[in-house]
Amino acid sequence: MHILVVEDDTRVADFLERGLKAEGYKVRVARDGISGLEAARDLDAMLRELDQRGVILLDLMLPKMTGMEVCQTLRASGVLTPVLMLTALGAVDDRVTGLRTGADDYLVKPFSFEELLARIEALLRRSRDQRAPANRKLKAGGVELDRTTMRVSRDGEEVVLTARELALLELFLSSPGRVLSRERILSNVWGVDEDPLTNVVDVYVRRLRAKIDPPNAPSFLTTVRGLGYRLEPDPAKVPLGA
Repeated sequence: MHILVVEDDTRVADFLERGLKAEGYKVRVARDGISGLEAARDLDAMLRELDQRGVILLDLMLPKMTGMEVCQTLRASGVLTPVLMLTALGAVDDRVTGLRTGADDYLVKPFSFEELLARIEALLRRSRDQRAPANRKLKAGGVELDRTTMRVSRDGEEVVLTARELALLELFLSSPGRVLSRERILSNVWGVDEDPLTNVVDVYVRRLRAKIDPPNAPSFLTTVRGLGYRLEPDPAKVPLGA
């Protein structure tokens, strides 16, 4: 079983790492939000490939990127690994906000190590359902992405995409109907080090449209002026030129 600890407090992180390793878990530690985001993506990809289970322990108050932002970004990009949010904030509103961003559970500091273990075990049991075959296929209209094989089809016909185009399509299919800003797309698909002024997002959206859009019909990917792009689950309802 794999545990990713995203915690900037060295004392807390070391305590969790030692304790969880003593319980037989394989543990990795990230010290800020950005490195935690990348480590979480790597963990989720590995768990999918090996068909194993794991949990992300995510502190709320992190440097560079907050735990809320990390969790929201992970869920928007299709990461399914369970997230247990750790925080010193115990107000109901804070817990509700954390859960709404995609966290699976919430534990307020200070907490007992036994309770932490119990929460982790519960999430590991539930993660079997989260990784059911139905969640491995993303669909919108006539477009389907099989996350197991990373194959794409449109109306039953296979579509060949590059690795970057696959990552872009997976992001859109994970959030059908939602507007995704260019900044969010850039961060999720290209990483935080990419120049925010680049037009690479627009270039790849045009490439993706050319491959997945039905002929002589509105695009699956619509432009929302001033905001970004949105994947339309039913492009037939979108006026031509949108």
